[in-house]
Amino acid sequence: MRLRWTAFLLVILALLGTAFAPPPQSQAAPPPPGPDRYTVITVDYTAYTWWMANWSHNEVVCAVVADHEGPPTPKEVYRDCGKTIYDKWVSQPPCIKPGKSQACIGYYTFLVFEQAAVKEIPTKLPEAAAWLTLENCSSVSSTSTSMCETLPNLVITGQEPLPNESITRIEGTLDGVDFACDAATCSVPLTVTNEKGVQIKFWAYSSYGDSSPTFTGQIRVIQSDAGNPDQLYWYVDVLSSQWQGQPVATCSDSWEVFPPVGGAPDWLSTPTESEDLSSDIPYTYLAANLILQGAVDASTCPDGGLIPGGGANTCGVETARPAVTEWQNQFDSLIINTAQTTGVPARLLKNLFARESQFWPGVFRANGDTGLGQLTENGADTTLFWNPSFFTQFCPLVLSSDACSVGYAHLAPDQQAMLRGALVGSVNATCEDCPLGLDLSQADFSVTVFAHTLLANCEQTGRIVRNFTGKAPGTSVSYEDMWKFTLVNYNAGPGCLGDAIEGARGQGLELTWANISSYLPGTCTGAIDYVNDISQ
Repeated sequence: MRLRWTAFLLVILALLGTAFAPPPQSQAAPPPPGPDRYTVITVDYTAYTWWMANWSHNEVVCAVVADHEGPPTPKEVYRDCGKTIYDKWVSQPPCIKPGKSQACIGYYTFLVFEQAAVKEIPTKLPEAAAWLTLENCSSVSSTSTSMCETLPNLVITGQEPLPNESITRIEGTLDGVDFACDAATCSVPLTVTNEKGVQIKFWAYSSYGDSSPTFTGQIRVIQSDAGNPDQLYWYVDVLSSQWQGQPVATCSDSWEVFPPVGGAPDWLSTPTESEDLSSDIPYTYLAANLILQGAVDASTCPDGGLIPGGGANTCGVETARPAVTEWQNQFDSLIINTAQTTGVPARLLKNLFARESQFWPGVFRANGDTGLGQLTENGADTTLFWNPSFFTQFCPLVLSSDACSVGYAHLAPDQQAMLRGALVGSVNATCEDCPLGLDLSQADFSVTVFAHTLLANCEQTGRIVRNFTGKAPGTSVSYEDMWKFTLVNYNAGPGCLGDAIEGARGQGLELTWANISSYLPGTCTGAIDYVNDISQ
């Protein structure tokens, strides 16, 4: 009987021990190892051995081995002979005393022998990657937003650039929830999010033994009937460097901000046909230039159709109206092509040209505002500094490739000035020997330059907002307002924009265009009408 009770008590104690034992600690998944790809390439070469000797005693002090013909370089002397000898050798005066070498000071080198040799060069191999697309999205809109008739899945596809290796697994988290697939592709169901979206992190494992970098992104899924209650749509926007679907709205990736649901507003859009970009505004400055250049005969108008100050009077405007309409639309196809290539919205470009120059691509003011978008040297500085890819393309047209390789910020001041002058000159279509005094092929080229200038201003504007807030611009400013801030930066400069942001933040106000515009300093207030004209 005692044995039964003893056994019973042991069972009870075991059960109680189980009941009161702490729960097992969950183990967090280890982070991916990341890329780790290096190999060694063996190269045959000729090794040239030089001896370094002193002039005073012809005593060899060190040996320098070079992999090229000709004397060793200072870097090679420093490497093989050390700092003490290098400092004396590199600063010594040349020996120009024939037959009296012992009177020379310092060191000299002489070739001893050459021989075939092999060296190993460490080389970094290309990394694995992973890309994002959508599946089950049967309808795609013409805007940056994917408009799907059914709730789609997000597809992560691994890419292995090395031969004989493959992607073995995809992992990641979506809105904090883990997902994984033992394959080179992984389909992740999406759910409706709020307007700020959710974060995704993802990576791919390789048979090589490492993984891709950890990629990130922001995904927004909004359900709407798009004005048709009989049909629901899911609007999907993805901000990630790895996104391969519908191109994202311009600068939204850099600013980390989604465009409005359903796509950007009209003034930040690009129509598919040039006819949809056409306008027939009776520009007085453009009319005056067409009259002055003889393209329009306004001799029957009072004062030849002109008024003091460079504009056209009422009669001149009406007489020039057909020519003005034709002229302001001649760049439309090029503007759309440029928009499709650079991502800068076509309507934004056209509205900016209308406000800046009324489509007359010469020099507008005595202080050097030039071309369709009235570029200045300060504007050129912004373009070259804040748009590195454009600088890489433009710089070799003016300076040597070696000079350009250091980047704009590290060029000498005279080289920077030369580049700025060349860039401003490239958008100036003024030509004394050309019809109407303009080289229109130069004007055509300038459309692309101004698109890249806007992209540079978008980057600088994003940096200004980050500097003031310490966060991604999209956390405190809407997409449309970020573009309005960019136009302030383009027109009035970063100082005006910074002062306005600082003023609004000092009052605890949200960073909206309405609030920021109220704090533009007096000399900067002209940017208010400028932004309103272009955005309306």
